[in-house]
Amino acid sequence: MSEQFSSRIITYTVFLFTIVIIGISIISISFPAVIITSTYDFPLEVDPLESSPWLNPIIISSIIIFAVGFLYLKKKLPSVFQNSIEFILNFEISKKIAIIIGSIILSIYIGLSIPELLIDERDQWADFGILQSALEIWPSTDSMSVYISEQNTRYVRMLLLDFSENFFQNIKILPFVASIFTVIFTALITIQISKKRLAGVIAMIVLLQSITFTDFDTIAVYENFWVLFYLISIYSINKKWWHGSSITFLLSIFSKAFTATYFWMSLFFIFRSEIPKKSKFILFVSYSVTIGIMYWIFESGRSIIYDDIIRYDLDAFYNGFTGWGNSMQLDPFMVLCIIPLVVGLFIKSLKGLKQADSILLLLAGSILAGPLISLITDFYFILPYRFIPFVAFVAIGVGVIFSNKTIRE
Repeated sequence: MSEQFSSRIITYTVFLFTIVIIGISIISISFPAVIITSTYDFPLEVDPLESSPWLNPIIISSIIIFAVGFLYLKKKLPSVFQNSIEFILNFEISKKIAIIIGSIILSIYIGLSIPELLIDERDQWADFGILQSALEIWPSTDSMSVYISEQNTRYVRMLLLDFSENFFQNIKILPFVASIFTVIFTALITIQISKKRLAGVIAMIVLLQSITFTDFDTIAVYENFWVLFYLISIYSINKKWWHGSSITFLLSIFSKAFTATYFWMSLFFIFRSEIPKKSKFILFVSYSVTIGIMYWIFESGRSIIYDDIIRYDLDAFYNGFTGWGNSMQLDPFMVLCIIPLVVGLFIKSLKGLKQADSILLLLAGSILAGPLISLITDFYFILPYRFIPFVAFVAIGVGVIFSNKTIRE
């Protein structure tokens, strides 16, 4: 079996898996009662096929994007539109211009967000009280409340929040800095995969237009440390300092254990990366060690909190798929573009961009993480901030679509 044929099989398999996960999620937002009526007993009769206001916009936007894309590929668009799309896809900016544009975008973002640093989170989020109580006894995990004990098992996160509060006298500073670097690394990963600087700028804009991202970018209780460390871990895979990938992944887990559900996506990212086989082998070994450490810590910490929160519920797994639809209500761009984006990345992969498969799996995996967590515990709720990685992966994917031209290394 040739390498090209094997790669094509992988591409089709990843695409089918992703389209199934995305399809279930689209059904959950288009027909909200389909899943919950099959897992809950309602006293009133509920029509599972009653559609939501999202159904028509999703269908119409998908048809329009697919039609334009098909006509473009067949070169059947009017010349003015065909040439305009060709120009956009092939247009590139210099490194200097990219840095200037990126700096301007970040400056505007920072300027608009700074006032949020003065808002008292006690007036915003009830969970902030739990965080405050945890910081008072940090680094101890000895508390009568399992919620407070759980907070202090996120060692990296609590260390950074404690430093932000005591050194900067504002607990929001480092979470905001993490959000800024999340934008930067989203752009860097996009450039790394697409080999196009303009794609990185586009990814920044897509991420910053997201309500899901900007609602939580300065929030300490729902900080982005875990997102940032995970992005660094996958960015470093293709860099000279790839040895640090598993370390930053571990830092992400110690910021939020939720990231542990992402390990298989990281392994696939390594598998599809354009690095020497020896480097891949070492990375696989280092990630295996990381997973082993994670498991050992989990077993060691069972007596602290995990014995109290672990349970298995298949219905909760199915209900977990409704979390994406509930969380994306204020992010219409994500909802309306996701199906065309998946198909577009599939086409990119067929044309030879292997890492397009990785983005597809990141999209599917970041959605599947919620149901997987719901399967084993009801301790963690699927809140909107848990989909910030998904938003970042969408931004990367949209940027990669604009990748006809490559940078000469």
